[in-house]
Amino acid sequence: MAVLFLVFFLLLAIPGFAGSDELETATFAGGCFWCMEGPFEKLEGVKEVISGYTGGTTRDPTYKDVSAGRTGHYEAVQILFDSSVVSYETLLEVFWRQIDPTDAYGQFVDQGSQYKTAVFYHDRNQKRAAEASRKALEESGRFDRPIVTEILPAGEFYPAEEYHQDFYKKSEYRYKIYRENSGRNQFFDRYWQDDQARWTKPEDEEIRDMLTPLQYEVTQKNGTERAFQNDYWNNKKKGIYVDIVSGEPLFSSEDKFDSGTGWPSFTKPIDSELVVEKKDRSFFMIRTEIRSRYGDSHLGHLFDDGPDPTGLRYCINSAALRFIPVEDMEEEGYGAYLVLFED
Repeated sequence: MAVLFLVFFLLLAIPGFAGSDELETATFAGGCFWCMEGPFEKLEGVKEVISGYTGGTTRDPTYKDVSAGRTGHYEAVQILFDSSVVSYETLLEVFWRQIDPTDAYGQFVDQGSQYKTAVFYHDRNQKRAAEASRKALEESGRFDRPIVTEILPAGEFYPAEEYHQDFYKKSEYRYKIYRENSGRNQFFDRYWQDDQARWTKPEDEEIRDMLTPLQYEVTQKNGTERAFQNDYWNNKKKGIYVDIVSGEPLFSSEDKFDSGTGWPSFTKPIDSELVVEKKDRSFFMIRTEIRSRYGDSHLGHLFDDGPDPTGLRYCINSAALRFIPVEDMEEEGYGAYLVLFED
């Protein structure tokens, strides 16, 4: 028993093993801040979302000042979050789904510099993650216009007046009318709603029938296959890798590299919106687990020892993937992703 207590206290000395009460900060501008609070406040691990103003030159600006467009401030939200529960990358995914990143002059019915979109990074890691997520969105082909959302260093943030905080709760009816008439809901339905309708997770009995025992163990029970003894670790053909359960397009052969680990490794996903990062504290380690968004399949883990340009290594189980050769993509319904293979 004494030995067990000693091991436990030694583990507590490992940085991050016991978790941390220290919160991190994220700052996003997505047009009207009324519409930006709710999506983040619903996330587990987010402790507080504050509406406010940032990026301008006037000290202690008021809503009247900012709304006139003369202070240089953006309407923004500042998020305090526990990164051991929810990652910054997940916050970025939520952010992109709330905005029109192709509008350089505002957001929906609200036009003007105070309503432009931006990610305000607080350190180099946030900057790198923001740039990677924006690049992935650009390359996804989801939008037919260029992404213009800026990535800027965070500066002074001024909380907005109290009546703006949690406006979507305080004035629920007025908020719903505003949001519906602003065009934001319609934009979401056009560009994002189809994902959830297309990529779905079957019932467990159906999943068991469609998968081998190993595939089921990996995707549904967080298992790991043997290194160098799996289907795709050395696959060099051109094509995409999709979730074997839901069919979500996850990785491209264009981003695959030989990591020497014996598992398929990628520098980035096809669409960062379709992968979810979670803290994994199993086996007395802290790792970043990768799961598919709609299929909720365990895919593998993310490490920071990959090559340029991202420095990331998505280490993925072959058993969680189905490979679709480039010549079969159109027939199988993935023709939109052929752009990934254009010179």
